[in-house]
Amino acid sequence: MSRAPEAPSSAHVLRATLLVVLSACCFGSIAPLTVIATGHGMALESVQAWRYATSAVLLVAVGWWRGAPPRRGVAPWFAPHILLVAGGGQATVATLALLSLQWIPTATASFLFYTFPAWVAVITAMRGIERLARTRVTALLLALGGIGFMVGAPSAASLNPLGVAAVLAAALAYALYIPILGSLQRQREAIDVSRAIAVGGAVLFVGWAVVTGTLFRIPDGVAFGASALQGVLSAVSFLAFLAGLRVLGPVRTAITSTVEPFWTTMLGLVLLRQSVGTGTLIGGVAIMGAVLLLQRPPVAHRPAQSSAADT
Repeated sequence: MSRAPEAPSSAHVLRATLLVVLSACCFGSIAPLTVIATGHGMALESVQAWRYATSAVLLVAVGWWRGAPPRRGVAPWFAPHILLVAGGGQATVATLALLSLQWIPTATASFLFYTFPAWVAVITAMRGIERLARTRVTALLLALGGIGFMVGAPSAASLNPLGVAAVLAAALAYALYIPILGSLQRQREAIDVSRAIAVGGAVLFVGWAVVTGTLFRIPDGVAFGASALQGVLSAVSFLAFLAGLRVLGPVRTAITSTVEPFWTTMLGLVLLRQSVGTGTLIGGVAIMGAVLLLQRPPVAHRPAQSSAADT
């Protein structure tokens, strides 16, 4: 008889959990660093060009060091259509999410972006992949209520609708992008998909910055440092997330990742001196509650058992 795989030890689980927390904090640091770079006069496309270029160099170096050969019969990660799909999806999500920071605070943007699990539930239900069960409906209503509380709270009177629309569009785009990443990962190593995302994103953002003439318009060292640091954090976050996911699995990884918007909120308070209104906090807690509800597996319907009277 074949042995069942051994459960990971508590030390491995703790290490994996810390890696996912590290990944979430790295991702959550991108928005405040973008605000710092653009606040010093650097164009958004230039900030992201240097971010993805830095991340691409690091991840390509890691992949070369590991020496993982491509699988036979599978398009390599550097194939043009793979770079376009992986990098284009990531570039779309990043552009919409970071563009919203011109109009709304980082905390609000981060919490609103985290509505993407609710959109995933809606999309999978519309495509007939998973039924929109009671738990998922409750989570969806909770997420929508959180959005409504943020936008409709008295403290949110100054929220620009363009910023709210941009970050919600980013969340929807990310919900559509997740299945694409899943299909790319079926036959490829995680490092290959990570390299495709970084290199594809770098090509697109560098091309955008070249067209607008902003690639080398770097106002000062602070702006460039904030951009390059994003690239380092992005590379670390990819590798840490995938290492943690291997041990924790998708459910615990998703739950642990909910630290991200709260980390972004704290950085907004410390680095940007942005105030956080009561509406943002209450709405954010509602959205995080929706995320946690969506991690519950669907309840299987048991067939009715025959009673003694039926026998």
